[in-house]
Order: sequence, then structure tokens, then C-alpha cells
Amino acid sequence: MPPGQTTDERERIKALERENRELRQANEILCKASAYFACAEFDRRSRP
Repeated sequence: MPPGQTTDERERIKALERENRELRQANEILCKASAYFACAEFDRRSRP
């Protein structure tokens, strides 16, 4: 931790890092779901 950081700043950084990690995980899930549904739609359209 850099000198001069207050306890509040360290806590805020920790909270932001946690939020960032959670948002990255949610984004990964949404990307996978989007790809899944895009493939399902493509498969549905390609069937006679």
C-alpha cells in the first residue's frame, strides 16, 4: 500500500476491486449466454 493512503481510501479501493471482479464475472456470463442464444437462433433458422 502506498504511503499516505488513509484507511478509508484503502477500503474504497478494496470495494472497487471487488465490484470490478463481480462485474467482469457478470460480463463473462452475459457474453457466454449471448453466444449460446445466437447459436441457437442460427440453428433454428437453418432448419427447414
